[in-house]
Amino acid sequence: MEEMLFYDRMQFAFTITFHYLFPQLTMGLSLIIVYFKWKYLKTKDEQYNHATHFWMKIFALNFAMGVVTGIPMEFQFGTNWAKFSELTGGIIGQTLAMEGMFSFFLESSFLGIFLFGEKLLGHKWHFVTGLLIMIGSWASGYLIIATHSWMQNPVGYEILENGKFVLTNFKALFLNPWLWPSYLHNQAASLVTSSFVVAGIGAFYILSKKNVSFGKLFLKTGVIFGLISSVIVAVPTGDLLAKNVVKYQPVTFAAMEGIFHTEKKGSEIVLIGQPDVKDKKLDNKIAVPNILSFLTYGNWDQEIKGLDQFEEDLHPTNISGLYYAYHIMVGLGTVFIGLMVISLFQLIRGKLFETKWILWSLMFMMPFPYIANTTGWYTAELGRQPWLVYNLLRTAAGASPTVSSGNTLFTLLGFIGLYLLLGMLFLLLIGKIINKGPHNVELSTEKI
Repeated sequence: MEEMLFYDRMQFAFTITFHYLFPQLTMGLSLIIVYFKWKYLKTKDEQYNHATHFWMKIFALNFAMGVVTGIPMEFQFGTNWAKFSELTGGIIGQTLAMEGMFSFFLESSFLGIFLFGEKLLGHKWHFVTGLLIMIGSWASGYLIIATHSWMQNPVGYEILENGKFVLTNFKALFLNPWLWPSYLHNQAASLVTSSFVVAGIGAFYILSKKNVSFGKLFLKTGVIFGLISSVIVAVPTGDLLAKNVVKYQPVTFAAMEGIFHTEKKGSEIVLIGQPDVKDKKLDNKIAVPNILSFLTYGNWDQEIKGLDQFEEDLHPTNISGLYYAYHIMVGLGTVFIGLMVISLFQLIRGKLFETKWILWSLMFMMPFPYIANTTGWYTAELGRQPWLVYNLLRTAAGASPTVSSGNTLFTLLGFIGLYLLLGMLFLLLIGKIINKGPHNVELSTEKI
């Protein structure tokens, strides 16, 4: 059973990690595309319209990859997690169906119109279709995170005699106190990824002395959006989400922060340290006293419960992985804010485009928001373990009992091989779009 559960989790972890590389760009990028189109309507500067077309090609390719890699995950609910689907389908099936029926179709329908209908629609209606694509993209994220939030903090439900969950309060599902901080945190993080990609490609054009005018536009836009979104990820959304973890999942918070033993007179915040789960301590730690208590409760001396206050069978099943995922996310988020502050400072001084170390840094940092987003989701999912539905349904109870570990491993290896090929094809196509550049791109007459 343990081997079967391990491969079930590994398969879903791999497929969803690969899949989320694409939506995290499209959700944030849709807002930037709408901004470029709005600037064109306002200024009539053709550069903004060319920028809109250029980034829409990248958006469309990411959207297509997101669809292709997203479909297998839904099948896994039936193949690998049949018991979970059977017991909770009356609740999570509603939000997932709404995401597919409303958000996905809104986004996909208007994407085709936006790509090929500019001359027919005119620029104002072209802007409206772009706005609808953004709404569909962000609504999709909202409904997915509504599902995730119910699993983290179940509300508005009843458990029948046969063990099935049914929804008794539809309103409570969308007013879940876990939902809005998670959603806004996720969307801001998506915008961080998009901003770094836009700024990084802008830096590439400037450094290569190719499409320099567009490079400057992309760099300026990416830095401004990047600083705003990086700050929002930390405060207020990250702060609110952390306080939710303290309130609803205190054992998870203790594991995230590496608090093995309750500290009576305020908890320190650990900057560096390696968790020794066996001996229940942090090795080689560098910490600042009482800061964690202040950040969490606004009180320097507030006690924060350690793992010693909870039964071991309630502890997250991978404390080390959870600890490192959380600290990588926070550490990278801090670096993002610092780099964007310096970049904006140089932009205001009029020296950003000539400051090569910043340009190289922004280009080099493009992959790191993807890492931060991924480790953020790992923090949420590892933190919920050993539960599928927190405190109600254990992960082991949701797996399909008739699917062998050998079958799951076989399909996992197949996914790895297939996604490797898809990833290489994606990078090749993206490279061709970037190499061609945004100048004179006409999507309404050019096939993708």
